[in-house]
Amino acid sequence: MLVEDNPGERLLDGVRVVDLAGEPAAMSGRILADLGAEVILVEPPTGHPLRALPDRFAAWAAGKQSVVVDGPDAGALADLLRTAEVVIDTPGFPGAWALDPALAPAAVWVSVTPFGLTGPRAGWRASDLGVMAASGNMYCTGDPDREPVRCTEPSGYAHVGAETAFAALTGLASGRAQRVDVSMQEVVFVANMSTPARFPQTGFRGARRGANIGRTREIWPTRDGFVSFGLRGGKARVPSLETLTRLVDTPTLRAIDWSTFSPNTADDETLRAVEADVAAYFAQHSMQELYDIACETNLMLAPINSPREILDSAQLAAREFFGPLGEYEKAPAAFVTIESADGRAARSRPISPAPALDAHAIRPRPPKVPASPAAAPPSGAWSGTNILEFGSGAAGPIATRYFVEHGATVLRVESKSRPDFLRVYALGPKNPHGLEGAPMFDGLNVGKRDVTFNLKQPKAIELVRRLVLEWADAVAENFAPRAMRGFGLDYASLATDKPDLVMISACLNGQTGPHRHYPGFGGQGSALAGYNFLTGWPDREPVGPHATITDSLAPRFVATGLAAGLLYRRRTGRGVHLDVSQVEAAIYSLSPWLLEFQRTGHARSRAGNSNDRARFHGVLACASETVGEQVVDDRWVAIAAWTDDELATLDEITGGDPAAYTRDRTRIEVAETLQAAGIEAVPVEDFGDVHSDPQVAHREHFVALTHPFLGDGLYERNGFRLSDAPSSYKRPGPTLGQDQDWVLDAVLGLSPVERAALESAGVFDS
Repeated sequence: MLVEDNPGERLLDGVRVVDLAGEPAAMSGRILADLGAEVILVEPPTGHPLRALPDRFAAWAAGKQSVVVDGPDAGALADLLRTAEVVIDTPGFPGAWALDPALAPAAVWVSVTPFGLTGPRAGWRASDLGVMAASGNMYCTGDPDREPVRCTEPSGYAHVGAETAFAALTGLASGRAQRVDVSMQEVVFVANMSTPARFPQTGFRGARRGANIGRTREIWPTRDGFVSFGLRGGKARVPSLETLTRLVDTPTLRAIDWSTFSPNTADDETLRAVEADVAAYFAQHSMQELYDIACETNLMLAPINSPREILDSAQLAAREFFGPLGEYEKAPAAFVTIESADGRAARSRPISPAPALDAHAIRPRPPKVPASPAAAPPSGAWSGTNILEFGSGAAGPIATRYFVEHGATVLRVESKSRPDFLRVYALGPKNPHGLEGAPMFDGLNVGKRDVTFNLKQPKAIELVRRLVLEWADAVAENFAPRAMRGFGLDYASLATDKPDLVMISACLNGQTGPHRHYPGFGGQGSALAGYNFLTGWPDREPVGPHATITDSLAPRFVATGLAAGLLYRRRTGRGVHLDVSQVEAAIYSLSPWLLEFQRTGHARSRAGNSNDRARFHGVLACASETVGEQVVDDRWVAIAAWTDDELATLDEITGGDPAAYTRDRTRIEVAETLQAAGIEAVPVEDFGDVHSDPQVAHREHFVALTHPFLGDGLYERNGFRLSDAPSSYKRPGPTLGQDQDWVLDAVLGLSPVERAALESAGVFDS
C-alpha cells in the first residue's frame, strides 16, 4: 500500500497541530500538513495578518483548516488547545497572542522568537532583517564596498520554518509534553557551515566577496543572465574542470593540470587568465544553452534561475513537483516524495488551497491526557534511535546531526580509499593531520560514530546489510541516485528483508527525473532554486546568500521528513522511503515568490536591503570598535520601522537622519537605544562578534570538546531546546574508523578469526 493512498496511513496521521504562528513560522504548519497532520489555523475575526499578503497566505496556509476565535481568552480556544498534540506560536511578534502553555497540558508547545524565550536579548524585536544581521550570515553576504545585504525573500524565515517543524516532531518523539524554545538567531547560525565555531583558532571574522568564492569568480555573466560555476579544485571537481577545458579549448586551460589545481596556491596571473577565457565562453551562450551542456556532460554549472525558468523546468515537471493550488496553476505540492515497500511513490498528498476565514467545523476530540512522569531522569528525545548514514559533504551530515544532538546514535559508513570530500578539502601544507585535520567535517559531524568499509567488496556489503537489518532504525544517504542501487543497498533491496526500514535519500535533484544524475553542490542548488537571483543589488550581478544556502536549508527538510518517517514507524510498525531533492526543498521555501510571479507576471529580483512593506528598512554604518587590542572597522546595524508610529519614533531619536545618527555611535549603543524605544535594531555580527554576544552565551550555543587531532574546539548546537529532554554532544566529530571495534565486536559480534580474515581481504578498507 502507498502510504498516502489511505488518509489513515499518512505519516503524521492523528497529530493535531494548533497553529497560532505569525509569519516567521507560518511555513511550519504547512510542512506538517504536507506530512499528514491536521493543522488548525486559529484566526481572529479580522483574519490572519498574512491574508493581507495573498501569495504568502496562499502558500503557507495551504492544507490548513481555519477556525475563528474572539481572542486569546476565548473558551473555544482553550477547549481546542486541550485537544492538541502540537501548538506553534510566535510570542512577541506583532499581532501575536501571548498564551500560557498550561492551556495545552499534554502538547508539545513550540515557541518561535528572534532570540529565545529567556536571556538578555529575549525581549528584542527582530524580523528576518534583524535575524540575518545577528546570525553572522548577512555580514558575509554582498560586496566588500557596500553594506551587508539580505536575500529579498526572507531566508531566515525559510530556515526557521523547517527547523520549527522538526522541533515539533522531536518533542513528539520524546513522548512527553514539552515547551520547545526556538531561537531564530541560533537557527540561522548553521548556515555558516560551522565557521563561527572556529573563530578562536582562525581569527577569521568573515568577509564579503561579491560574486567570488575565495580568490576566484563563482557567478558569471551569460548572453541573457548569469550562471554559477566554481573554479575550485579538489577531486570532486576535476571531471567538471576537465570537461570545461574541452569546451573552452584555449591554451591557458589546456596547460593546467586540474588534478593538482588549487585556487589557493595558483598565482594571480594564472587565475585571471583562466577567468578571462571562461568568461568569454560563457558570455557567448545563453543560460539555457549552458545548462543543456551541463546536463549532457555533467559540467558542474547551474543557471541563476528566475521564477520563469523554475516553473518551466523539465526536471520539476517530470517529478510532478508542481500542482494546482486555487487560482494558481503551479505551486510546490510538497517537499518530499514518499515510497512504500511496493515501490510506488507520490508526493506526500494533494494539498488543499488556503482556507476561507472560519471555513471549518473542527472535528471534536476528547482532551489529551498528559503522559505520566517518568521514574528515570529524562533522556534525549531521539534516544534509542539508530541511524546508519552514507554520503559526504554538508547537506546530509547536517540533517543527521540534529538527531545526534537529541540523543540518537548516528553511525557513518566511510571509506579510506574514497574519503568524504570535506576531509579531502582540508589536505595541504597547513594541515599536518591529513584526512583527520578537516575542521568543517569535524564540526558538521560532531557526536557521530564512524566505521570504514570497502563497499567494492561483496563481504563488506554483507556486513553493511547486517547493520541495516539488525541494528538500524533508519538509513540516511545523500549519494548520487545510482550509487546505493549499485551497492545493492537501495530501499527496494533492503525493504525486502526489513519492511519496517525508514530510509531517506537526499541528493541535489532527487532520485528521479531527467536531471537526477546532474552533479552539483550547494552553489548549484542556490542558483537552480532562485536564491542567487534574489540576493544582491539591482545594479550588480547576483551573489547568493553566504555559504550556498541549500547546504544549510535542505537539511532541515531532510531531518523533518526522516523524523516523520520514524514516528510513522513507531505508530504502525511499517517503514517508508523518503526522497528529498535539495533544490526542491529550497524552491518550496520560496513558494510565495513563485505564486506572486504567476499572479502578477513580475519576477521580483534582488533589491538590496529594501522592503516595500516597511517604512524604513536598511543596514547603516556605525563607528569602529576596539576589541581587545584590535580596532575593528566594517561595523553595521540593521534597522526596520514597520509603521508610521515607529518611523516617527525613529525620526525623533535620530533627528530625521538615521545614517548620520549611527555613523558616530557603536552598533550596540544604537541597537540598545532603539530597542528600548520599540524599534527593531540589531547589530550586524561577524564571526567574532558571535563569541561576545551575551544572548549566544546564555543559550550555551557552543559546546567545548577535544578532538584527538585538532585539539580543543567549539561545536555548535542547533536552534531549539526542549524543556524536558536534554540535548548536546558528548564527543567531537569522528576519525576514520574510530568505532570499528564497537561495530565489529559489540554490534556485529564478529570473532577475532572472522575479523582477521575480513581484514586480510580488504573488507575494512584499511
